[in-house]
Amino acid sequence: MHVPDGFINAPVSAATGVLAAGAIAVSLRGARRELDERTAPLAGLVAAFIFSVQMLNFPVAAGTSGHLLGGALAAILVGPCTGVLCVSVVLLMQGILFADGGLTALGVNITDMALVTVVVAYAVFRGLVKVLPRRRRSVTIASFVAALLSVPCAALAFTAMYALGGTTNVPIGKVLTAMVGVHVLIGIGEAVITSLTVGAVIAVRPDLVYGARGLTTPLKLRIGGELVDAPTPVAAPAAARSTRKVWGFGLITALLLAGVVSFYASASPDGLEKVAHDQGIDAKESPHHSDGSPLAGYGVKDISDARISGGLAGVIGVGTTVVVGSGIFWVVRRRRTNTTTSTRAEAV
Repeated sequence: MHVPDGFINAPVSAATGVLAAGAIAVSLRGARRELDERTAPLAGLVAAFIFSVQMLNFPVAAGTSGHLLGGALAAILVGPCTGVLCVSVVLLMQGILFADGGLTALGVNITDMALVTVVVAYAVFRGLVKVLPRRRRSVTIASFVAALLSVPCAALAFTAMYALGGTTNVPIGKVLTAMVGVHVLIGIGEAVITSLTVGAVIAVRPDLVYGARGLTTPLKLRIGGELVDAPTPVAAPAAARSTRKVWGFGLITALLLAGVVSFYASASPDGLEKVAHDQGIDAKESPHHSDGSPLAGYGVKDISDARISGGLAGVIGVGTTVVVGSGIFWVVRRRRTNTTTSTRAEAV
């Protein structure tokens, strides 16, 4: 659902740019609370993983494909504020390096693919885990439903932005029907990928899943005929449990997906591209400002072999995203540490 330049007019693009900037500012503050010893090392990896999986378009209907948006996955794994930042980093890398998603439409894309998906998915997820049994399986089920609903909601958000600032005169009813229809199907793929990923991490390291915290039912003991909470056993702090294995496995998986598996992804246009072409929304699409990038179109310039060109571009994309993302989250985490230290010093 990467919106190119020219689909939405300048005033609405500027307004969504302001909204996106505000959301990122709020998320930076919120991420200081979310990025602890467990989530901080993994946040950059989550961004890189989302980048890699977004290269894997899967068929959803005749001549149409879809790919992961990632908002639900990021929010559940590392927290909603950090999730907004993860998807925003991915969109920024895609727009600058790969000419995917317009630069003047960056605010539209962040609002739609980062903000809307994260807010909807995390709200649904938290609501479900409160009513479902306090088990790990409930987290996986809630992840599936949250991801499923987040995608058509993003389609609704795009339709609303098109209604306000669309550059072509396509009836809104047609846009709404086409966008929501195809993105409900894409949402099923989003839900499968999200629930499988969250379930896999929970099976290995449940302490690393932000959305699963606090879901363990405390052990009860019957003393004098009354049930009381059992004493909490002394355990090694979470920071003592290294995330190196998880981080290394995740990075290798992302590199393989982007560098190898992406070659076998569907070549059909994604949901927005298909709807835009069929309905005429793309009549005033503008050339991308990064068309001259050596990685434009997810291929390396001057390498004729499509498999090598696309695979190398994917590896570069994953590497760049994990470095940029990790750098941003390291700074945010460090500011949290410095703020906490200063507060304690003042208290003393």
